[in-house]
Formats: sequence, C-alpha cells, structure tokens
Amino acid sequence: MRLIIFDWDGTLMDSVAHIVASVQVAASETELAKPSPESIRNVVGLGLREALTQVFPGITKHDIGRFVDVYRRYFVNGPPGATALFPGVREVLQELRQRNYQLAVATGKGRRGLERELNVTDLHQTFDVTRCADETFSKPHPLMLEEILDELALLPEQALMVGDTEYDLEMAANANIRAIGVSWGVHAVSRLQGFSPLTILDSIHDLPMFLDEKFAPSKSR
Repeated sequence: MRLIIFDWDGTLMDSVAHIVASVQVAASETELAKPSPESIRNVVGLGLREALTQVFPGITKHDIGRFVDVYRRYFVNGPPGATALFPGVREVLQELRQRNYQLAVATGKGRRGLERELNVTDLHQTFDVTRCADETFSKPHPLMLEEILDELALLPEQALMVGDTEYDLEMAANANIRAIGVSWGVHAVSRLQGFSPLTILDSIHDLPMFLDEKFAPSKSR
C-alpha cells in the first residue's frame, strides 16, 4: 500500500452544513423551489452540476449557470468558521506523511473551491496530487482515480480510497481500488456497507492503526 486517496467534503472538511445553506440560498435567489436539507446532503460528493440535476429535475443549463454563480459567491463569502477540518485530520495526515504514504484528494468540488480551502488550511504541500469534478468525470465514474494513479505511476492495488459517501466507494469499486468508509459524513453507515468497504472508521484517529494492522507501510516513496 503506497497511496491513500481522500474525499474532501464530509471526510476531511466539516463543510456539509455550509454546503446545504449555500444551496438553499442559491435556490431562493434563482427562484427555484427550496430543497430539503436531506435531498442536498444526499448528493454531496457529486460534481455541482451533476448534483443540481438530481436535486432539481428538469433544471435548464441557463438556470444551472445562474445557480452555480450564486452558490459559489455565497459559499466563498459565508460566515467565518463555516467550514473547518474535522478534529484530528491535520495530525493524522502529518503522521501518514511521516510513514511515507503518498496522499491524494479526489473531490466533487471545483478546482477553484479546493484550491481556496487548501490555502486556508495550509495543506497544499500535504498532498501529492488532487483531482476535482470540473476537470474530469464526476463520481462515481472511475476516471478521477485512474488519473491519480497514472500521475503517480501506481497500480490500483497500491491505493486506498477513504470517503463518507456511496459515490466515493462506488468510484473506488469502479477503479478496482479498495476503500474505507467513514461514519461522520453524509451517508449512513448502512449505505456505505453496500459497497463492501474494508472497514468503516468512527474516528480519523483510527486510520493509522488500521493501516498498521492491514498493510505493511511502504519504506520508500
């Protein structure tokens, strides 16, 4: 095992509540029916445009464009502290780096949004490679993971996906990559179990111990 690939929203970043609020504000400003929090949470992890077609069936390309503009403006200018890393995330990522694991992000966020949050959290140098939904296919298509493997010259069996949604685990299955679910995100554990993850973590602090028990850490990069 050489590479650990993380989802971002709901796995590393506690941002789902702000995503829900941003979608509801954008719906109001673009005169679309206000969706329920549950319907929004259900599509967190997909690319924004793919998520909108599920939340607002029949939405036009014009309305998607208007919606995306409002959503991004509100998300960026939200109240201080609206998003933050989950407790322990920074420390665990640092520990994995010290153990010579390569780290990556595969997210439904757009590139601008991820770059902004990497800057805010000062995690740019932590990840070897990142992929976003607006520069490749959205989850659960495997291309995002395949591109990460290609860039790092690794095989599927050398990688592990960690995510909080069934889209993360289905994407991993489609790429023949093993996966771990986390219980603190948006999808219920019962949904994650349908994709046969190696385990479901209840705390990010449990990840290094699980890797110790399941895999021998790589000795070189």
